[in-house]
Amino acid sequence: MPAALAPLRHRPFRHLFIGTTANLLGNGVAPIALAFAVLDATGSVGSLGLVVGAHSLTSILFLLYGGVLADRLPRGPLLVGSSAVSAASQAVIATLVLTHSAAIPLLMVLAAVNGAASSCYQPAAQALLPQTVPPESRRAALALSRTASSSAMIVGASLGGVLVAAVGPGWGLAVDAASFALAAASFALIRVQAAAPPAPSPGVVHELRVGWQEFTSRSWVWVIVVAFCFLNAGITASFTVLGPAVADITGIGRSGWGLVVAAGSLGAVAGGVLSLSWRPRRAILVGCALMGLTAMTPLLLALAPYTWALVVANFVAGVGIEQAGVAWYSTLNEQIPEDRLARVYAYDDLGSYLALPLAQFAAGPAVLLLGLHATLYAAAALILLATLAMVATPSVRALVPKAAVPASEDPVPG
Repeated sequence: MPAALAPLRHRPFRHLFIGTTANLLGNGVAPIALAFAVLDATGSVGSLGLVVGAHSLTSILFLLYGGVLADRLPRGPLLVGSSAVSAASQAVIATLVLTHSAAIPLLMVLAAVNGAASSCYQPAAQALLPQTVPPESRRAALALSRTASSSAMIVGASLGGVLVAAVGPGWGLAVDAASFALAAASFALIRVQAAAPPAPSPGVVHELRVGWQEFTSRSWVWVIVVAFCFLNAGITASFTVLGPAVADITGIGRSGWGLVVAAGSLGAVAGGVLSLSWRPRRAILVGCALMGLTAMTPLLLALAPYTWALVVANFVAGVGIEQAGVAWYSTLNEQIPEDRLARVYAYDDLGSYLALPLAQFAAGPAVLLLGLHATLYAAAALILLATLAMVATPSVRALVPKAAVPASEDPVPG
């Protein structure tokens, strides 16, 4: 077996790999299908922002509790429960859309249920990965998992565009529901060595305080998370609300927008493959700088909304995003104690995604107030300013992973 595929020798990692890939296959379809389902039903960018914002809001509200659960409970069963609830909620949404019974308040409630379920999924999946492979295989497992996930997003986004254009958005949502069910079945097969029973918990507040101390004790961690709060707001508004709106009124079209989204995932695959052989000494700094490439998409949506240009730009941005992601997660896995890792991931996700609901809720009113082009320019500016803040921070510029430091040197402190 090639070295890049060596983590697949381990059965627990294989089941985690299959489950996360199935999950993201459907999630590649879902944003495209849901966006055009709402636009078909209402024709309103504001209504679309309300539905996707409801999902983001509950996923953020429950993130910290999800992180505590992922550190205190077996992570495999937690993933099963999260995926099962998501499968059920997406199946109901698909049924409502296919039967032309989808009212915006009901879609918001179901999207909120899905978001709450996902709050346990992300920290549990990220913290479970190191338990499924030996320490020497963890970076390769992370890169392989992210590459496969990006490949699933490519197929999902492409399939979503085709399904929406050919048979309607309801079937895309049905595919997403089926993917969650497959993920739950795969997660149910994960068996890892039982961790030592946790000490009696003094309470959720104490658990969160311990996780907060881990999170804030390293300045490079919280600086990057705060920057990503603003950066992700610009990206998410562009892709979940503004992009579909531009696609519907230009020559991009719905299938073309699916290609644009898929190109970003294809770039992430290329970035994952690149990360197996290219490990810059200051990987965090390089990854943060490359996030500036994501500003190209909102700029092109405003200045040159051509499918081919957006496909190329989103591919290049995907390469940069994956470099940043591999550097970030491998460094966190290396630096944070395993029994506190899920809580740090929860604070990471909370901070990184805190502004998403606001960005999605505000995108529609911003378009009415400022115009579509000015809103896209504002999204691009937000991305670039956040990138500049990260690369200008001394602790980010100085960070070198332990594996890159010669034995005669001391690691650079965070």
